[in-house]
Amino acid sequence: MTKRLNPYVAAPDTMKPLIALEATLKESGLEHSLIHLVKMRASQINGCAYCLHMHSADAIKEGESPARLFLLDAWHESALYSPRERAALAWTDALTLVAQTHAPDEAYAEVVRHFSPEETVKLTLLIGTINTWNRIAIGFRSAHPNDRPAVAAPAA
Repeated sequence: MTKRLNPYVAAPDTMKPLIALEATLKESGLEHSLIHLVKMRASQINGCAYCLHMHSADAIKEGESPARLFLLDAWHESALYSPRERAALAWTDALTLVAQTHAPDEAYAEVVRHFSPEETVKLTLLIGTINTWNRIAIGFRSAHPNDRPAVAAPAA
């Protein structure tokens, strides 16, 4: 994978509002554990290695259970997530795959059961923001510093 360009160098003033939105969402009052799960889930769906590297490390550093990260792709089947987290993950799936799902009423109804109107807006912006970051990282072929070639296991 060959890196295409650095958006921070190519258009620094254009990147500043996205960086500011990211900082605002981090301090939005949404639980940091929830923010990490949403970012991880959208990045899984989009196949964004850069963001998966970054957000898994950040989540673990802030105390997230590796088991919850490992099972995130199967959150529908796991009891490790609270009803609030499940609502957020369903909304993440719906909005990340919006061309397919069209944000179904069932997912929205579950979100508004567990989130205030203000939190629903913040959650929706969080989902939109991580999807934007995923598109930047994937589109410009950003490589995370820890994404290094695998070393072959020694022969048995």
